Amino acid sequence: MKSRPRIGEVGELAIPTDMKHAVEFHGDGMPAVVSTPNIIQFLERTARHTLAPHLEADERSVGLEIDIRHLAPTPVGQTIHCRAQVIAVEDRKVTFQIEARDQHEVIVRGLHKRAVIRMESFSRRVKEKSR
Repeated sequence: MKSRPRIGEVGELAIPTDMKHAVEFHGDGMPAVVSTPNIIQFLERTARHTLAPHLEADERSVGLEIDIRHLAPTPVGQTIHCRAQVIAVEDRKVTFQIEARDQHEVIVRGLHKRAVIRMESFSRRVKEKSR
């Protein structure tokens, strides 16, 4: 890492939703709401973007852990506002407190841990597994 993220540093993204983000079983009497896996993806993207300015050109961050509570549904079509705040930095691992809100309330809260990796060694490891 070219710089160490500061405890308390915050990143935010606003992500508009559409039908590709809906739960797969909507329409069977279920309203079109944003699925938990999609919200997790939004939160991971927010944490990744928060960490990106601290990385060298040959580094990326990958998710290690995610622990969330999905508290409320969000109708498809609303914008989800995601927030990732750095709460711990240990060597090449960064832990974030994460939160997602729709226009009415907090919909997800939790923790997310990311690891900083070197692309060359990561790619080599993936290639070895692909044989």
